[in-house]
Amino acid sequence: MKKLIIVFVLLLSALSCFSQIEFSTCLFDASRNRVIPLAVYQPHKVNSKTKVIIFSHGYDGNKNNKSNQTYAYLTRFLSQKGFYVISIQHELADDPLLAMEGNFMETRMPNWERGVANILFTIQEFKKLKPQLNWNDFILIGHSNGGDMTMLFATRYPQLINKAISMDHRRMIMPRTRNPRLYTLRGCDYDADSGVLPTEKEQEQFRMKVVKLDGITHSNMGENGTEEQHNLINQYIYGFLTRR
Repeated sequence: MKKLIIVFVLLLSALSCFSQIEFSTCLFDASRNRVIPLAVYQPHKVNSKTKVIIFSHGYDGNKNNKSNQTYAYLTRFLSQKGFYVISIQHELADDPLLAMEGNFMETRMPNWERGVANILFTIQEFKKLKPQLNWNDFILIGHSNGGDMTMLFATRYPQLINKAISMDHRRMIMPRTRNPRLYTLRGCDYDADSGVLPTEKEQEQFRMKVVKLDGITHSNMGENGTEEQHNLINQYIYGFLTRR
C-alpha cells in the first residue's frame, strides 16, 4: 500500500510538470469606466524568457460573455509551448453592435479602437502584475474582427509588439512594415477587402507572410473546426512564432 501511495504521488508530480494554470479575471479601466474580462493561460514555468501573447476573439454579436474562451484549442496549445497567453473578452452585453454596412474602415473603427484600448490597458496592467515576463517580444493574435483590432494595434503601436498574427481578418488594412513582423492565415471561403492584404511583392519587401489554408473556412478557425483543422492552425501559428 505504501508503495502504491508513493507511485501515485510521483505520478501527480510528473503530471504537474506538464500542466498549466488557467483562470479568469477582470481588469477595470477607470478612464473608460469599463470592465475587461480576461482568460489567462499561464505556462507551468514562468521566467524572464516567457513571451506574452494577447489573443482577440472574433465578433459574436454581444451574445456570448465567454467568447474569449472559445479558442482554447489555440490558447492552451500556446501555453503548453511556454507562452503566457491572455485572451480578452472584447464584447460586453451593452456594447453597440458591430456595423454591418458602409465603409468598414470607417463604420467599424469605433469597435476596433475600443479593442485597441482594451489591449493597451491590459498590457499596461500586466506589465505591473507580471514584470518578470519577456515584454520585449510581445505578440498579438486575433481572429476575424479580433484580427482587425490586432492589425489596427500594429498600425498605431508598432513599437510595443514584435509580431502580429491575424486569422482571416478581412477589413482592416495590414500596415506595410517590416516591424513588427506580420502574418495572416486565410480561410478558403471569403476574400479580404481590396488593399487589406499585401501583394506578393509587398510580402517580399516587408517580410510579411500570407498563408491560404485549403479546406479550412473562416468559422473553422473558431470552435466549429475539427481537431485536425485546429492542429494545422496551431502548427502554422507556432511556426511563425518561432521564426526569426
